[in-house]
Amino acid sequence: MTTFKYLVLLFAIGAIAACETGNTLSDDGKALPILGERDYENGDTIYHKVPDFSFVNQDSNIVNNETFKDKIYVVDFFFTSCPTICPKVKQQMLRVHDRFKSNDKVYLLSHSIDTKRDTVAKLKKYASALDVKSDKWHFVTGDKDQIYDMADNYFIAAQEDPEAPEGFDHSGRLILVDKDRHIRAFCEGTDPESVDKFMLDIDKLLNE
Repeated sequence: MTTFKYLVLLFAIGAIAACETGNTLSDDGKALPILGERDYENGDTIYHKVPDFSFVNQDSNIVNNETFKDKIYVVDFFFTSCPTICPKVKQQMLRVHDRFKSNDKVYLLSHSIDTKRDTVAKLKKYASALDVKSDKWHFVTGDKDQIYDMADNYFIAAQEDPEAPEGFDHSGRLILVDKDRHIRAFCEGTDPESVDKFMLDIDKLLNE
């Protein structure tokens, strides 16, 4: 494991605790925290931001930072042939989609980590099976290294692993990103109760 990925793993552990704190703060009226490393420059705090990206979604459209301009969005990483956690996570993401489907300030973004097999056509079929709108929930593919780099930037694990089911090991967490590209909350995407609290965090962020 590289030093960077090791640090990412350590941060992820801390970020989960921060997410749980954030969920609690949502109940007493306080703002969600901004998660991640931060720097200080000339008296200003510089928070971690999601970097520029560009991928292709299930409709062959480019999805980039401009897609989410002035929006908040929920992120996860998956692959369509995943036999373990992905079906559970997608059912929870579907709950998020259905709760906020009429709110044009909330989007969803799912990155395939199996860029070889998960073609645009396959992602289209997968999205259609969930019966979701492609202008609301983007299922994206692209350069493998760029997608894995994005996982690092969201502070979650995603990697090829020949010993894992279907050859991939990844986190099932959901990540909440604000309109300024700051990460504001995490939750465990296989746990309905955790997702319940996460949706309260989305409500809180919408009201900031």
